[in-house]
Amino acid sequence: MVVSPSTMAAVRASGAVPNAEFLLSAEGVRKEFPGVVALDDVQFRLKRGSVHALMGENGAGKSTLMKVLAGIYTPDKGEVCLKGVEIQLKSPLDALENGIAMIHQELNLMPFMTVAENIWIRREPKNRFGFVDHGAMRRMTEELLRRLNISIDPEIEVRELSVANRQMVEIAKAVSYKSDVLIMDEPTSALTEREVAHLFQIIRDLKAQGIGIVYITHKMNELFEIADEFSVFRDGKYIGTHASTDVTRDDIIRMMVGREITQMFPKEEVPIGDVVLSVKGLSDGRFFRDVSFEVRAGEILGVAGLVGSGRSNVAETVFGVTPAKAGTIELFGKQVDIKSPTVAIQHGLAFLTEDRKDTGCLLVLNILENMQIAVLQDKFVKAGFVQESAIEDACEAMAKQLRVKTPNLYERIENLSGGNQQKALIGRWMLTNPKILILDEPTRGIDVGAKAEIHRLVTEMARRGVAVVMISSEMPEVLGMSDRIMVMHEGRVTGFLNRDEATQIKVMELAAQ
Repeated sequence: MVVSPSTMAAVRASGAVPNAEFLLSAEGVRKEFPGVVALDDVQFRLKRGSVHALMGENGAGKSTLMKVLAGIYTPDKGEVCLKGVEIQLKSPLDALENGIAMIHQELNLMPFMTVAENIWIRREPKNRFGFVDHGAMRRMTEELLRRLNISIDPEIEVRELSVANRQMVEIAKAVSYKSDVLIMDEPTSALTEREVAHLFQIIRDLKAQGIGIVYITHKMNELFEIADEFSVFRDGKYIGTHASTDVTRDDIIRMMVGREITQMFPKEEVPIGDVVLSVKGLSDGRFFRDVSFEVRAGEILGVAGLVGSGRSNVAETVFGVTPAKAGTIELFGKQVDIKSPTVAIQHGLAFLTEDRKDTGCLLVLNILENMQIAVLQDKFVKAGFVQESAIEDACEAMAKQLRVKTPNLYERIENLSGGNQQKALIGRWMLTNPKILILDEPTRGIDVGAKAEIHRLVTEMARRGVAVVMISSEMPEVLGMSDRIMVMHEGRVTGFLNRDEATQIKVMELAAQ
């Protein structure tokens, strides 16, 4: 018998829930999209008071299954059971009312609303006149954040918060529903090591209360630190479930990709040429000051630093997204005035932004339109007309080279997994044949197989003589891929390390000055 969401919610509220072995389960679930079978007869079982990690390459079906469990998608086939009772969730609100909350990889907060307003939206406390009681809402928020040991002002607007703090607000919002099941999709992708440790403590506390945590991650170290068991998906199929204590990192990778990845960081020695980009005394008047560095042809300059160090802001100013208040930028020994991204592209710069949803992908457009947008000005335009056939062939070849999983280039990019969206964006900039490539978190939210592919691509670009600036929060990536590392702290450069002298300890010492 299928129980309606409202009936199940009433059962949950009464406490008279069935005594089931699993808190949440799915059996034989199938979900198709045009031209793609996203889930093919998969299963999943979550125990009470446990952390169950989902592993798999981008496009493996992890997020699709979680969206089924969170009421966002309706399965074409199969059943979903909550505490042993089969249910049909018709919307995310159904899921929330039944104690299933999901924290998405791409955050969904309202930027111009306060932290308190975001957390209690649609559930605001009212005074006796029926108006929102802002004082009570603030007190409720303060108590919730205090319980989670999160130091954020409830009255600050979300747009003023860092990505890391927005993540914490999302977590607090999910916890506020007193959920039995909490689904976390790549929750640490923008967090520092300290913030990750804080998040893990929150998860352990929730687990001790009997809450089941579904944890989607690409980071192997997180799996072994926080997860009790894990399930692996590949190409929309269920591969298997194991206790995290029973396997090694290599075992999991083989299950995920169906092959061994022998070289995660394919760094190779290439000739380092002349200085291509020289930045001197650059300041934006707000996030960073007096930043100076240079990058040579064929060199990979890694940029490290904690969240809030100003790394991304420097990249945005160099690319003309935000204006410089002081300092100079030189390209090939000649000072240039980069007032906009259009000017930057004309000078041979390319910039992969940190947030692919907000500043990278044009979600309502298809893959072809997203990939071609940076080369429509010049390369494929003759006599004022776009050479549509030539540009489509180039995009098709690039998508194939980067192994973008899609039925065709006319699929809307919002329907791709996060990793495949990232590959399409990298392809956009590859088509411009850049002389300077700035990558801000190029492998954020990407599986191990795709990471290795992108790392090989970066190495290939350096071999061609492209100067690469790679900003990354992942220490192994910075240490494994860089010829030199520039470290920043609170808007200033604290030091440079050559590849042969760089260690995690030295980088962290400079990052925490």
